[in-house]
Amino acid sequence: MTTYRTIDLAREAGLHPNTIRFYEEIGFLTKPMRAQNNYRVYTALQLEQVKFVRLALRAEVLQGGLRKQVIRILHLSADCCFEEALRQADRYIAMLTREIELALHAADSVEAILHRNEPPATPPLTRRETARTLDITVDTLRNWELNGLIQIRRLQNGYRVYDGADLERLSIIRTLRLANYSLTAILHLMNRLSCAEEFSVLEALNTPDPGDDIRSVCDHLVDALKSAKTDALALPALLKRMENFTTLQ
Repeated sequence: MTTYRTIDLAREAGLHPNTIRFYEEIGFLTKPMRAQNNYRVYTALQLEQVKFVRLALRAEVLQGGLRKQVIRILHLSADCCFEEALRQADRYIAMLTREIELALHAADSVEAILHRNEPPATPPLTRRETARTLDITVDTLRNWELNGLIQIRRLQNGYRVYDGADLERLSIIRTLRLANYSLTAILHLMNRLSCAEEFSVLEALNTPDPGDDIRSVCDHLVDALKSAKTDALALPALLKRMENFTTLQ
């Protein structure tokens, strides 16, 4: 059985030895054996785990639930709980698929609003139903409303309801938040979207990079999510390969 010292494992993986120690410390690697001199002794399992970590965390977009899901998978693989890790990897792929769908919808909403098309007819939704549709928390939705990003009408009983136009705007807000735009910049944009006159989206967003516009932001997010999904689709095979290493040891 091939074994590695910390420096050997780092060299094989193209990392600094401190990175290997850090991965072990935060629970991304199975605890190595120790030699008589107390030096760590790694095996092919840890080498595969290092590669697995780098692939899993390579994604440019891993906000919120996506990053938490990746961390869960990494901890499961380090604990050699491969059956559960495979289930969670499938769930992660499904989450990315859903994120891509939402980002594409937001991009379409951007085009519809900027060209003043009518929003799709959508039955009124409650706040909880709207949050579930957008895959956000009710607290997040409430925060956007409190910050003035969107104005919601109320029924006679005082309950808030969300229509197709609201969902379009909320999709845009969600996409821009995923792209790390500030609430202030998004508020500026949403205020301008509510006006009838033509305007510069660049000016409204007040982005730090003048080369970006709102459509390119949406497209960039979709590309980043698709790249993350490509990497995610490779994770199950790597998990099975690691599982095989454990049976050989």
